[in-house]
Amino acid sequence: MYSENGPATIPLPPPSQKGSVSLEEAIAQRRSVRDFVPEPVSQSQLSQILWAAQGISDTRGRYRTVPSAGATYPLEIFVVCGGNGIEGISEGVYQYNIESHSLALHYEGDVRGELARAALGQEFIHQAPVDIVICAAYSRTLSGYGSRGERYVHVEVGHAGQNIYLQVTALGLATVAIGAFHDDEVREVLRLDKQYKPLYIMPLGKPASMRSQ
Repeated sequence: MYSENGPATIPLPPPSQKGSVSLEEAIAQRRSVRDFVPEPVSQSQLSQILWAAQGISDTRGRYRTVPSAGATYPLEIFVVCGGNGIEGISEGVYQYNIESHSLALHYEGDVRGELARAALGQEFIHQAPVDIVICAAYSRTLSGYGSRGERYVHVEVGHAGQNIYLQVTALGLATVAIGAFHDDEVREVLRLDKQYKPLYIMPLGKPASMRSQ
């Protein structure tokens, strides 16, 4: 859904660069979780996770939280939000704007069920309040590195996925990296431009095992 002046933009809270959980603790506690409590993720939590995945890490805007071959930055991140999935944000598909650390509304509506079906019926994708979909515009990297650039893109999405895992763990949330899906169906569900190829779906939310805590 677009407004007359373009996509609706939602500024995210500034990310923090200090936390109460050490890197070592986050690594030790990291798990893949497929059962989530239907409780919303806060905007500050989402802000922190998106920043960890691909955010800017210096005041001049030159560096990001994930290394990229030749600083070509092929990754684009989309956020699939269900009803009451993110506090204060309506259901829909949003694109993460790295430079402004904000969300741009890409498409309005809850498509988690359709996304789960495109991912071989993995229902926890529908159950999770939020799904992060990491896509790549391969041409950005292939233009400088030729066919070798495809490998570099795949290495980079691994960096981003692990950063999401560790940040989610540090926040007391959980996720799982999903690579089993029909690419074209995911692109259709999210109404992606042809240049974007989906690489990861990462559902996130509060793990069900923490329901009584």
